[in-house]
Amino acid sequence: MSILKVNTIQDRGGNAIISSDGSGNLTQSFASNTPAFFAKLSGNQTIANNTQTVVAFNTEVYDTNSAFDTSAYKFTVPSGEAGKYIFTATAGYSNASQGVGARYQLMFNKNGSTEDFAGDWAQASDASADPTFNFTTQMNLSVNDYVQVTVYQNTGGDRTLQSAWARFFGYRLIGA
Repeated sequence: MSILKVNTIQDRGGNAIISSDGSGNLTQSFASNTPAFFAKLSGNQTIANNTQTVVAFNTEVYDTNSAFDTSAYKFTVPSGEAGKYIFTATAGYSNASQGVGARYQLMFNKNGSTEDFAGDWAQASDASADPTFNFTTQMNLSVNDYVQVTVYQNTGGDRTLQSAWARFFGYRLIGA
């Protein structure tokens, strides 16, 4: 059995691609799940009845490649970053149910069209409830494709999307 001990492995150009601090902590530069972002809603948002509405994710928690636009509420694939992406979004309403048949939906839109959605949350009784969604999807994206989250409800009146439950994050998969 042989042991190879080095602090840094470099590519032909002399760039460090793997390094160790000598205590077992490894740093590498060739495999990372970026771009990555995490955005949230800074305040409650009114969602009109019977209207698909873009969720106003206007606050970034992080954004590794400056690819999330907090004024258009969308992630856009940066140059050189095409590939498969994972996205998760959550949305919730407080005491929002309005009778049998009320529906709530959470959708991922790619370039302005619905790509995937979290089924229907359908009200089964007149009881009050807090419909909340947590949905994850995978998309194959090209440079300049963009992704937004929209919600829909048809309860007969405006409803309030709670900022405490509204999150949107995503990252590019490596090796997929």
